[in-house]
Amino acid sequence: MDFTLTIVASDTPLSAGHLLDISKFCSNSGLMVTGEASWLEPHKAADIPVAECANIEQIKALRTFLAADKIDIFCTRTADRRKKLLIADMDSTIVTTETLDELAAEAGIKDQIATITERAMRGELDFHAALKERVGLLKGLPAAALKRTLDQTEISTGAEKLVKTMRDNGAFCALVSGGFTYFTQAIADQLGFTVHHGNTLEIADDKLTGTVAQPILDKDSKLAFLKKYTQDLEINLGDSIAIGDGANDLPMLQAAGLGIGYHPKPLLEDALVNCIRFTDLTSVLYMQGYQSEDFSR
Repeated sequence: MDFTLTIVASDTPLSAGHLLDISKFCSNSGLMVTGEASWLEPHKAADIPVAECANIEQIKALRTFLAADKIDIFCTRTADRRKKLLIADMDSTIVTTETLDELAAEAGIKDQIATITERAMRGELDFHAALKERVGLLKGLPAAALKRTLDQTEISTGAEKLVKTMRDNGAFCALVSGGFTYFTQAIADQLGFTVHHGNTLEIADDKLTGTVAQPILDKDSKLAFLKKYTQDLEINLGDSIAIGDGANDLPMLQAAGLGIGYHPKPLLEDALVNCIRFTDLTSVLYMQGYQSEDFSR
């Protein structure tokens, strides 16, 4: 069974020398290179065919080898590289920030809430308890703060190109977040996601009540949505991509055909072969064998 190493550059241009050095490093690490490297975009992204999937130790060694030049490396099955389903987390993945933390800035307690968020995303806290605690601290915040927070939310580089290219090639794209539907709705509409799912902040008299509507969307829900949409589309899990950054994404990422950590927390980086550490979300397209001229504009 054939696999492909995909190498994507960030700041330092990718050179033929890089590709030769990577091939030699693979051979010395017990990963057999089976053919010549090919460019997906000159000096930006390239493929190298290998006989088997790099294991986590080999991929960590390759990451270390390429870290100085901020080059990312991924390993995927060569067959059926272009996926039919994309499931993406929102906060710190499709958007650059944690929207709950930014909403807390409106209440003047961003640092307090961001500390809890960070611990939850690292898997150090129960997600349900951490979410309820953070939302409870926002009780009484005017609902108008949601719009101000949304207006300041930035889309991650490459996100729009990723979703549009996959949609234009027939993929179903779902935004699935432990964040809030106020934001998932707007971001999904802006980028062209097929559907979106999130938690619902409860509001009364134009103020946040400090509560979240049940049921709470969590790591199990994300995995359930992955399975639901593969069934609805009558495809295999192998035809899916999932991407996220935190602990509540891990079950979904491990179950997907291609699970990707995006600027991931340490728990994900230690567990996943495919992590975007330096580059942007167009790397998800390169991993699928898309060349730069295939990207939707």
